[in-house]
This record gives sequence, C-alpha cells and structure tokens, in this order.
Amino acid sequence: MRMPVRRQPRQTGQHGPDQAGRDQDRARSFTIADQPILASRPTPGLYLVATPIGNLGDITLRALQMLAGADVIVCEDTRVTRKLLDRYGIATPLTPYHDHNAAQARPALLRRLAEGAAVALVSDAGTPLISDPGFKLVRAAQAAGHMVTALPGASAVLTALTVAGLPTDQFFFAGFLPPKAAARRARIAELAPLPATLILFESGPRIAASLADLAAGLGANREAAVCRELTKLHEEIRRGELASLAAACAENELRGEIVIVIAPAPAPTQIGAAESESLLRDALQRLSLKDAVAEVAELTGRRRRDIYQSALALQKISKNEAKHGASR
Repeated sequence: MRMPVRRQPRQTGQHGPDQAGRDQDRARSFTIADQPILASRPTPGLYLVATPIGNLGDITLRALQMLAGADVIVCEDTRVTRKLLDRYGIATPLTPYHDHNAAQARPALLRRLAEGAAVALVSDAGTPLISDPGFKLVRAAQAAGHMVTALPGASAVLTALTVAGLPTDQFFFAGFLPPKAAARRARIAELAPLPATLILFESGPRIAASLADLAAGLGANREAAVCRELTKLHEEIRRGELASLAAACAENELRGEIVIVIAPAPAPTQIGAAESESLLRDALQRLSLKDAVAEVAELTGRRRRDIYQSALALQKISKNEAKHGASR
C-alpha cells in the first residue's frame, strides 16, 4: 500500500528559530519509481551533498536520504535545486546561498546549526565548493565546533578526466581561466610547466579564445579534450591537439557547460654533462652569470643551483687560464 506523503508549501527564504518545530513535524520522504521511501532525520551538522551534473538519475541513495531528512537545504539557485527535489518528491525547505548573499546568509545558517539543525549544502551541479560558494561556511561551521561531513557523488572534474583519454595519475584542477586576455595568458604561463594533466572549466562564448591562448602558451601540439554537456542529452567529447581544437571552436561556437582536459607538460629533454657544459660556456661569454644560469636551466631542465656551481667552477678555470697565459 502506498504511504501518503504530507507536503509542506514550497519555501525559498531563510528561516528563523520558530522553523525548528515545523521541521520536526515535516514528512521526511523521497520517491523512487512512484514508491515513497521514509528518510530519518540526520544528526545535527553541516552535510556537503554532491548532486548530478546533468542527468538527474546520477543522484545517490544516500544523497536522497539526506536531502529528504535534512531540516533545510542550502543551495545556489532554488529554481535549479527545486527541479531535483521535484523529481524525487522531496519537500525539504530551500534557502539560497551564493556569492552575492553569503555574508548575510552565513550567520543565520550558523545560528541554525547552533540550534541543532541538520543542514544540507548543495551546488547547482556536482560537488559543493568546487568552483562554487561554500568554503567560508564550511570553515565557520568547523571553527564553531559543528560536525561537517561530505556525501560524495558526481563531479564534472573527475567525469571529464576519466573520459578524456589522458593520463590520470596526476592532475591539477585550475578552475576558470581569467576572462581578460592578458591575465589569461599570464595564468597559462604559470600552468605550462606543471607535470600533471590540467583540468579547466570554460563557457561557450570564451572557449575559442581560451583554446587559442592555451595552444600558444602550452604548445600547439599538446593533446587535449573538450568535454561539453557531460552526462546530458547532447554530451560531446572532442579530442585532439590544442591548435586543431581551437580552430574547430573558432568556426563553430560551442554551447553549454564545458570542461577542458590537457595532457601534462612533456618531460624536459635530457642533455648530457658534456653538452650542458658546452651550453654553459657559450652562455657565459654572452650573458651575465645570473642570465647564463637561467638560460641553461631552461634548456636542460637541470636545477639552477647545480648549474650555478658549475658556472662558478668554469669562471674560476677561465681566470686561472688567463692568469697563467699572461705570466708567460
């Protein structure tokens, strides 16, 4: 027999202390395949709940239990999270928390935690805090002694990494590149030497310019993958070299949410001791000691400290040779 589900009116604002009693009385359940499932009220604390990045079927059972059982769900956009809750028949109240209201909303949420509330924090999609607000709330909750735990699940970062076909043993997530060209190129220069697969978020209108700058800063032949609309109906994975991907996106602008995955920087070419010394001798004839060391370090990949010691030894030998030659 189907269990009747008692629903509360939809609420999207923040709630005061008088909400605690109503939270206790609210029916806590979620629905799968038209079958209501009871959810118990969680232990008081802050719960970081991962939500689907596109396909609503990617939610975990534990996440549904938490979203249905929590006293309040803290989200970026109540309209986005409401779609997920409606899909699974969850009536938990929502309250917004985003970059524009965080300073005002955070004290109210900390008060609710102090009153013994179970608070679920979600982002619009994926794992909370990954290029989304919430970090300061987590820090403040921990500092106040409240329990903070995470319910793992969907992540655009890991989803893109696994389908890109690029090395996964080491990776670096760099979020969004700066929107302005000069700052973007400077950031790319910082990322260029990292010996790890790079993962970036990007938007459709900026993807062509970003890929062109990435090709110029990291190398036109560097392997990459452009992952668009992951887990959604129009999911698309484009693989190739940065230059070719940039050219393709310049011709046809991509739409939707995009993740760029880029192969690690190639390992520096190993140069033998004799060749390294020859390069250093030549550099010392043209440049100052500091600049010569920098040039050879870039060419060989050797540590500057080692090259500096070699440069000092070469200079000493050169001075001795000059001195003995003059005495003859």
